[in-house]
Amino acid sequence: MNLTRRISSTFPQVIGFAKRSFSSFKFPGDSSDSLPAPSSSLTHGVHVFHCPDAVGIVAKLSDCIASRGGNILGADVFVPEKNNVFYSRSEFVFDPVKWPREKMNKDFLKLSKMFNATRSVVRVPDLDPKFKIAILASKQDHCLVELLHGWQDGKLPVDITCVISNHDRGPNTHVSRFLERNSIPYHSLHTAKENKREGEILELVLDTDFLVLARYMQILSGHFLRTYGKDVINIHHGLLPSFKGGHPSKQAFEAGVKLIGATSHFVTEELDSGPIIEQMVERVTHRDNLRSFIQKSENLEKQCLVKAIKSYCELRVLPYKTNKTVVF
Repeated sequence: MNLTRRISSTFPQVIGFAKRSFSSFKFPGDSSDSLPAPSSSLTHGVHVFHCPDAVGIVAKLSDCIASRGGNILGADVFVPEKNNVFYSRSEFVFDPVKWPREKMNKDFLKLSKMFNATRSVVRVPDLDPKFKIAILASKQDHCLVELLHGWQDGKLPVDITCVISNHDRGPNTHVSRFLERNSIPYHSLHTAKENKREGEILELVLDTDFLVLARYMQILSGHFLRTYGKDVINIHHGLLPSFKGGHPSKQAFEAGVKLIGATSHFVTEELDSGPIIEQMVERVTHRDNLRSFIQKSENLEKQCLVKAIKSYCELRVLPYKTNKTVVF
């Protein structure tokens, strides 16, 4: 049985996040009495932590935030049974005058060293740059269009550096007009079995934080993944691990399934086998035909990919074991 602990500021009498001063916790050479006067506005921050399990981690994390005048709004902690590892994600508000961004990084770095953390990441959405992404897509537009509209509406906290496709799109298509209107570069790179144009793609995505495959129907090589060295998020139009590879909707239809799904996962060298970030399902019946299967699947794909990207940008996704994820 896995142990999951949910901590929230709605229980101050138990945890004391909202009302305790935490004056007992100070970093060497620091004094809360000498902190600048607070500003009129508070800023939202998120911190994720992954380290060997030990007594007192939650206390030190909360003390670190509270000693700088911050207030924890909520925290998730996951300690898997018999694995001796600790995962947490904390959301908090703080005064940026009282706790400057650079000082925050140093404070969490000290905690990271104290607990020999594998991962310690802090993000302040209002102060930090948005994640820069490139989108790779093939002929089908439904996932690409959903991402572009989500970006335009401010629902996806990313900056789209470019769209890359192995199919031409005419100048009068909806996608082409949208990209031109919003000054997003579009690169059409025809691929062949003997030339996937991966070198050119790498040059175009060099400055991105992660890549999104929005129904990009090409397999990225191990060399590409190793050279890029950052995360690549894919959407698979099937409920993995079933129906891997091509035409999963047709596979599911022929198998007579009663639930169809979409899976967003990290890309690895093994096809459709990377750690899963998000999955969505919908019921189907004997009355559905292949066309309605595909229509339902496409709707799931759009929603699933957007949710996976949002979870990733909000620091909700952490690696777990060799091929799993913790998603807070």
